Amino acid sequence: MSINQSTFEKFENRHIGPSQDEINKMLHLLGYNKIDAFINKVIPPDIRRKSKMKLPDALSEAELARLLKDYSSSNKEQISMIGMGYYNTFTPPVILRNILENPAWYTAYTPYQPEISQGRLEALLNFQTMVSDLTALPIANASLLDESTAAAEAMTMCLRVINNRNKVLIDSQLHPQTKNVLKTRAKPLNIILDETHIQKENLSDEYACLIIQYPGSEGQIQNWEEIINLFQEKGGLVIMITDLLSLSILKPPGELGADVAVGSAQRFGVPMGFGGPHAAFFATKEKFSRKMPGRLIGVSVDSYGEKAYRLALQTREQHIRREKATSNICTAQALLAIISGFYAIWHGPEGLKNIAKKVHNLSKTFALSASKSGFKIRNNTFFDTVVIETGSKTSDFYSKALSAGYNLRKLDNALGISFDETCHQETLLGLASIFEIDLISLSLNEKNNFIPKELERKSKILSHPIFTLFKSETDMLRYIRQLSDKDLALDRTMIPLGSCTMKLNATSEMIPITNSKFCNIHPFAPSEQTQGYKKLINELEEWLCILTGYDGISLQPNAGSQGEYAGLLSIRNWHLSNGDKQRDVCLIPTSAHGTNPASAIMTGMKVVLIECDAAGNIDINDLEKKATEFQENLAAIMITYPSTHGVFEKDIKKVCEIVHQNGGQVYVDGANLNALIGVVSLPEIGADVSHLNLHKTFCIPHGGGGPGVGPVAVKKHLIPFLPGDPISGANPVSSSNFGSAGILPISWSYIAMMGEEGLRNATMIAILSANYIAEKLKPYFPVLYTGENGLVAHECILDINPIQQKTGITNEDIAKRLIDYGFHAPTMSWPVPNTLMVEPTESEPLKELDRFCNAMIAISKEISNIENGTWPKDDNPLVNSPHTINTLIDDNWSHPYDRKTAIAASDQNNKFWSPVGRIDNVFGDRNLVCTCPPLDAYK
Repeated sequence: MSINQSTFEKFENRHIGPSQDEINKMLHLLGYNKIDAFINKVIPPDIRRKSKMKLPDALSEAELARLLKDYSSSNKEQISMIGMGYYNTFTPPVILRNILENPAWYTAYTPYQPEISQGRLEALLNFQTMVSDLTALPIANASLLDESTAAAEAMTMCLRVINNRNKVLIDSQLHPQTKNVLKTRAKPLNIILDETHIQKENLSDEYACLIIQYPGSEGQIQNWEEIINLFQEKGGLVIMITDLLSLSILKPPGELGADVAVGSAQRFGVPMGFGGPHAAFFATKEKFSRKMPGRLIGVSVDSYGEKAYRLALQTREQHIRREKATSNICTAQALLAIISGFYAIWHGPEGLKNIAKKVHNLSKTFALSASKSGFKIRNNTFFDTVVIETGSKTSDFYSKALSAGYNLRKLDNALGISFDETCHQETLLGLASIFEIDLISLSLNEKNNFIPKELERKSKILSHPIFTLFKSETDMLRYIRQLSDKDLALDRTMIPLGSCTMKLNATSEMIPITNSKFCNIHPFAPSEQTQGYKKLINELEEWLCILTGYDGISLQPNAGSQGEYAGLLSIRNWHLSNGDKQRDVCLIPTSAHGTNPASAIMTGMKVVLIECDAAGNIDINDLEKKATEFQENLAAIMITYPSTHGVFEKDIKKVCEIVHQNGGQVYVDGANLNALIGVVSLPEIGADVSHLNLHKTFCIPHGGGGPGVGPVAVKKHLIPFLPGDPISGANPVSSSNFGSAGILPISWSYIAMMGEEGLRNATMIAILSANYIAEKLKPYFPVLYTGENGLVAHECILDINPIQQKTGITNEDIAKRLIDYGFHAPTMSWPVPNTLMVEPTESEPLKELDRFCNAMIAISKEISNIENGTWPKDDNPLVNSPHTINTLIDDNWSHPYDRKTAIAASDQNNKFWSPVGRIDNVFGDRNLVCTCPPLDAYK
């Protein structure tokens, strides 16, 4: 504890929900007097952590604020004109305050329960509509991780479509970070990348796809229409990496004939954040909708025939398709996509076009002025980026610009200057002084030849009424509130999702992300301008290594799925460096998360499944058999600890020994790290590499389905194979060196305020809370798996199969009925079909744990009424749930239970009303609609 810090000021007491009295009550129910005695029964003794966690003393919230101010002051906020896919932007304050800084939006979970996610689903549908409209392609997903990985996803999709070719042609004008991420993704899949300046003679029927940037990395605009047509005639597909703002005045990819358009929506109101997080977009032709990676929001109907939104085509999700998944993506950038969609709504079609015209006018004013003053401009077409030839004076001009407060892009004997919406006349005056040129004056609508006439956009943009409906801030404020009221987020209720760790995202942790000296930093800014970030990042890396016991770490992966991929890639490349090219078999237990086999496939490994025994543990006999059988080819095993079934497997060390003895490495999925910090060290039990979900254990909020951060931590021998710098290093997996750096202060703040003792206590209370729920619900819902002493880890699996056999009631019925009680459902049917996996976390106070248990017990009694015949199987509160207010005021109520039973609210003053009835998933997939419906559907 910091000096003069009272017990009352300890952040640990704010983060951990149960008081000491409540902890004692929970222990008493379980038959224990002390928390240590309880933990010793949960975790096998030989698994307990031996090493100490030497962290700095815990800070109070006030101390944290002062320290963060010092760190941010060490970052230098300059006028950023580097470009390369990252631009300064102005986040409209109504969006900044009411979405980005609003827990109703940032603490929501992925909309797998659509009935209580209608607000964020509508917001994401707006984003999809915006992307589809601007790209002129009929279908767009609800965001990907960043521009470079979106390009890689597009490449692999095209290769799945054109499955008899393994060569890809890329234009030299792609951003360098995108080229390098494509190379990382291509190598283990034996995809051959050919890079060149694309011309007709380069086109060949040996290529599966062509990837081009529009506008190019150095700003040039090319009419690709003929090239696209010729390439498609040879049987290939065309991917355009593009810029949404430019498309408001440029002919869009769909009209040029492209098959796929990808890019970043960052400049639509999302700060640069030293590289992320930002929503990437992915749009394509309708015929590829079932092969498209990521999440897709669709329109369906509910049980009353009313319009309702949902995740469409969920069979594409990695957690269902496993090794057959179209991608390993499990995290989108939902919160950022929502912000970008609202940015388009706020500005509307005319506002966007005016911003684009302003940006282009500034760039052409500078180009014409520089040209008139004797400088050569590299490209005769551009939208926002001007490359000025500076020859031997390049370094001098670059240094002069830095001194004047401008960051420019340094090229070979030239400087790149990218304009954005925050630039203005004073920006031009500063540039004029740097380059000693005389500025000319241009009107906003003055014609020029920097955008070829045939590439001027003729088609309308943002024609759906949603983009012109909210003109005043009053309108916008109420629309945002209307949508958030349709959702259940962590600010309203416990979200008891197993394996997803929905814990407190403290306000003190969130405040830094909108500090301009953190959020307005370009990822490729000179290092002397990012010293505050570097200090914070270095400390976070050091602390995460201390907490996990690993030797090295990369914060680059911007999702758990990317961390998995990077970890397996490190193992694969380590084997290759040892000359073991044949080691390509990855053992994966049948209980594993669906991203595991998908990630293994992406790294070029072959998946061999390991059976689990009746207790849910890895079958040691089957493991020994498979490890011996594939001894010469064994690369790795992927396991989750505590297990996916929510228990601490006692034989985990033996599992690691068997794999090591047969030449493999041990990858431990970090999804369940919230049960380990301070009590178990993964390397001590034999792990070589893990990814860590900062959006789970370390408090980065889920944001309605992203952002996420999935660092990969390794033992010493794997450090050289971690992801490298996207511009200069090897094996980058994301667009920027530190991935979603803009939200790293959240996890740094959490660790800084909790300290060693607080983090260990958080782990123990998370385990205690899960066991408390399991014990209370055990008489009503069987707990499927427990450890040797009848205890679970940080989550428990409730088996609904016996109930279904007797009554026909499924886990989905219980999940939907929980909505009537004001709860988000636990995780459904994973890892075992027709189960509910419950994880309470350490942040929930006892009264909320009891409220959930009481709801589940009440539902159990309702099930008894079905079993004894009081209510029919086809007409009861469970199968009819959730109940909307419209059904309850209907004069034609004819159910065998009364309205009070349907409401299921002990506190009617705080009743959450589901905005829609149960959604028809089958209808939605058969009638795929993934853009905004007509305005009259909103009535």
